[in-house]
Amino acid sequence: MEDERKDGAYGTPQKYDPTFKGPIYNRGCTDIICCVFLLLAIVGYVAVGIIAWTHGDPRKVIYPTDSRGEFCGQKGTKNANKPYLFYFNIVKCASPLVLLEFQCPTPQICVEKCPDRYLTYLNAHRSQDFEYYKQFCVPGFQNNKGVAEVLRDGDCPAVLTPSTLLARRCFPAIHAHKGVLMVGNETTYEDGHGARKNITELVEGAKKANGVLEARQLAMRIFEDYTVSWYWIVIGLVIAMVMSLLFIVLLRFLAGIMVWVMIVMVILVLGYGIFHCYMEYARLRGEAGSDVSLVDLGFQTDLRVYLHLRQTWMAFMIILSIIEVIIILLLIFLRKRILIAIALIKEASRAVGYVMCSMLYPLVTFFLLCLCIAYWASTAVFLSTSNEAIYKIFDDATDCPVAGKTCNPETFSSSNESRLCPGAHCQFAFYGGESGYHRALLGLQIFNAFMFFWLANFVLALGQVTLAGAFASYYWSLHKPDDLPAFPLFSAFSRALRYHTGSLAFGALILAIVQIIRVMLEYLDQRLKAADNKFAKFLMTCLKCCFWCLEKFIKFLNRNAYIMIAIYGTNFCTSARNAFFLLMRNIIRVAVLDKVTDFLFLLGKLLIVGSVGILAFFFFTHRIRIVQDTAPPLNYYWVPILWRT
Repeated sequence: MEDERKDGAYGTPQKYDPTFKGPIYNRGCTDIICCVFLLLAIVGYVAVGIIAWTHGDPRKVIYPTDSRGEFCGQKGTKNANKPYLFYFNIVKCASPLVLLEFQCPTPQICVEKCPDRYLTYLNAHRSQDFEYYKQFCVPGFQNNKGVAEVLRDGDCPAVLTPSTLLARRCFPAIHAHKGVLMVGNETTYEDGHGARKNITELVEGAKKANGVLEARQLAMRIFEDYTVSWYWIVIGLVIAMVMSLLFIVLLRFLAGIMVWVMIVMVILVLGYGIFHCYMEYARLRGEAGSDVSLVDLGFQTDLRVYLHLRQTWMAFMIILSIIEVIIILLLIFLRKRILIAIALIKEASRAVGYVMCSMLYPLVTFFLLCLCIAYWASTAVFLSTSNEAIYKIFDDATDCPVAGKTCNPETFSSSNESRLCPGAHCQFAFYGGESGYHRALLGLQIFNAFMFFWLANFVLALGQVTLAGAFASYYWSLHKPDDLPAFPLFSAFSRALRYHTGSLAFGALILAIVQIIRVMLEYLDQRLKAADNKFAKFLMTCLKCCFWCLEKFIKFLNRNAYIMIAIYGTNFCTSARNAFFLLMRNIIRVAVLDKVTDFLFLLGKLLIVGSVGILAFFFFTHRIRIVQDTAPPLNYYWVPILWRT
């Protein structure tokens, strides 16, 4: 900051100006065009949300629906006594469509129970099993057609396989016997058309559907843990906040002692973590199943399974040991710089003492970010559940003029299309829509993600400019606290919104563009994993690395540009240029002192986080006898621990 005093406002060496008393109050609006663009984008974002909420139904994410969009097991409907969903052809669930739209492109009906035997329509339609088979056909099915017509029209599934329930859906009961995949006692199944297929085709179909449903179950369990432990999470956050406040207050008076005590405490906390991991590793020795490797186990939604493996605790112990060694080495080589950093921390804590309301402003940023996340998540869910079951006219004849057009299966038999093409039938085609809204769903999802990044970055930028303006008022006050404004934080906040909304929107827009490109690259990378193209993978890795570095650089430059905006009131480009040249002239000092200070604050965060985390761990695992019965039962005890930390 001393160099900033000497260098002036335009990045050129100037003499120290004793008349400069901090943030310029006589300033004008900057980057007005970007402000207008942001307001128009917000209006469009609200319109997208309203449209999504009008068309979407989030119950589709939780509750199963049949091909006609009716919920299974809902009271007051004809499916009230049919709580489970049955897929006619689970193999079609291997389509990537199921991952994007929560639906399989195959007819689905609500049933009272899942199939418990292996049957094909060819064998069942003239046997005593037909009454059992009939309950898995479309509602109102009458056996007045030939086999080919029934299967062609999609009135009944071609085959039934023994099934199990998962999230109120029926999936083939696939199991392994001596390394061989089987359904029931069979390693192959008949597809209902006279041909036999391998069980692995069922596995591929079930995998995609199971992946989505297991992810939903995991999310629901985590949500349940939050609902039963939210008040304990709040208590933990209050404890962490009180510890942080106490830590900052003590830094003002005992900066040197506090920093060294903090360093020793972090080393001790990490040492205890290493000891605890070793004790768990030794305790599991000889227990059945504890020697299974993480690779052989694979991904499990029940994360508690990993805590019963010795390899898990060995990995934790190695990671903590590496962190411990790195911290000790950094302390040895940076011990002289730490003394300078302690002086900076002491001055910063004194500044916080004069601007105490700055300690509450992060709550404002947190609240605004929660609003952004809630709006983005709800809009994304409503958009993803906006699709409808589309039925089209199919006809084996080539001269039907209405073939391929959409239809209504309930009224098709009495419609003009059925009379025009007597052999045609109205059959489920896919989940989606043919309106302009449905065709634009992918674009709307991209716009939703982009606006989330833009608004979230704007909220963070507003916080950085506000705090920079408040502490700049403190820094340039020669007679403290007499020269300080009455409400420095509120003054800085009002200046940022009144004059620099456009500049904040400009910086947030640049960062949002880079972030949305990174999201698209991740999507393309997932799509290219199936292709064995080494050059494409190499190119994709290079692009991801470059944009990751670009995002980090822009965040660093933006943060310093916002400081210049708060002090001098210049537009974003001018502020970014001045900040860049100022940093370049002091690159070594910035790199060393800034990172050493960040390192010391990181140790402070680790100390508070580690202390609260250890306390939460013993509490939620019922290891504190005094409050052993107070802790709520949880699916995953790490959920409130992670939220606290």
